[in-house]
Amino acid sequence: MTIALTLKRIILAMFLLFTCIISRGQTMDSIGPMMLSEAQFLAIIRNYHPYLQQAKLNVDMAKAAVLESRGSFDPILQTSFDRKTFDEKLYYSYFNPEVVIPTWYGIEIYGGLENILGERTNIERTLGKSSYLGLSIPVARDLVLDKRRAILKQAKAIQQQTMAEQVNTINDLLYDALAAYWNWVREYQIYMVIKNAVTLNTARYRLISIEAQQGSRPSIDTVEALTQLQQFQFMESESLLKFQNAGLILSDYLWVKENERFTWNIKIIPDTVWLQQKDWEKPIPPLEDILTRASLEHPKLKSYLLKNDWLEIEKKLKFQSLLPKADLKYNLLNSGYNVFNKVDGAFLENNYKIGFNFQMPILLRQGRGAYQQTNIKIRQTELQIDQSRLEIENKLRAYYNEVFTLSRQIDLYESTYQNYQKLFNGEDLRFRMGESTLFLLNARENKALDALQKLLELKTKWYKSYAALTWSEGRLGLTQTGNNP
Repeated sequence: MTIALTLKRIILAMFLLFTCIISRGQTMDSIGPMMLSEAQFLAIIRNYHPYLQQAKLNVDMAKAAVLESRGSFDPILQTSFDRKTFDEKLYYSYFNPEVVIPTWYGIEIYGGLENILGERTNIERTLGKSSYLGLSIPVARDLVLDKRRAILKQAKAIQQQTMAEQVNTINDLLYDALAAYWNWVREYQIYMVIKNAVTLNTARYRLISIEAQQGSRPSIDTVEALTQLQQFQFMESESLLKFQNAGLILSDYLWVKENERFTWNIKIIPDTVWLQQKDWEKPIPPLEDILTRASLEHPKLKSYLLKNDWLEIEKKLKFQSLLPKADLKYNLLNSGYNVFNKVDGAFLENNYKIGFNFQMPILLRQGRGAYQQTNIKIRQTELQIDQSRLEIENKLRAYYNEVFTLSRQIDLYESTYQNYQKLFNGEDLRFRMGESTLFLLNARENKALDALQKLLELKTKWYKSYAALTWSEGRLGLTQTGNNP
């Protein structure tokens, strides 16, 4: 069993456990804190989010449209029966079952039987039993492309376009969701940093208060320690509020079965595995490779290109309206119900019916107008493609530069934070030995905490930027997780 397969099974098991707890309505108070990883978060969105269900329904509808358009080529069985009697006289009795078989190239094959009786039938009708087999052939308009073929081809192109739009919808939704997720992770990490600082300063304040009561420290140090503690307590309440609000924003993307909204709970927290993974240290593909792949595979571009495809089909169909309509019909006739009985191969000598219809508008204004409109639509789509391609390329370059710069800044600030932490540890040692003041210790601590917060912001911002890079490339709708290089 591969590591990737094992990881997928672990993620699936955790995801099922998480959604099971939600669907059963259990509170987080009864089970303690529950970690929500990026993979679990994306899995919930993919399975339950209404936007993705709507996108899937659009694809299903496009498939149904293809099926409907194929119906234009279904064989048709039709029957007509008309009979009149009056004063015990049979005026006429017409019975005409017929089968019509449309073909791909606009030719229709049809055949049928006739049974005509009566004293007052149409003189063009042949009394008694007869049969016929015929062809209807367009010789000008509709020969290269007719409406039935055009609708089917367009339906197939629209189906592909809808699938591309579905991927693009997933791509956009997951990008917004990941941005909300990493904002939530950032606020949680900052909250935990401040919370730990409150715990540390609470213990320090108690110790200094005891030492001040014993006379080993000046009373002013108690005020200094209390001020520092109160500052961190205020920051803790502020960071907790931001973390709670970020969680509420995150819950906008969380749904459960039966389209039920998920009730958010403060005890849901992000995991911290990403801190050990250090994805920002891993190499990313060259920019030119990303640009090339995006120009070929981005779902937004695919959608426009597929739109252009079905517009080209419409253009060919509209061109047909500029041609004259000319249809040739030929029926092979015979007495009785066997149309091939006594046929000697001379189809234009006896027992046949032939016809020709011709129609052409003189000014062709309707056809020319429709053709020009389609050309304009194609040009509009081409301009959209050019603009979208430029926007995608510029976004990719910008986010690529941002990801690359953030990776370097994280490396730099890792060292910066370690140096601040060393200064704080050294100052703390000097303070315990009585060689420093509480003011200097607090200043060192504040600098170290500011550096740690900045470092966490840079790391979560890197994940947001990498998600943006993947989104700009159009790959979030194709991948299971959004931010793994």
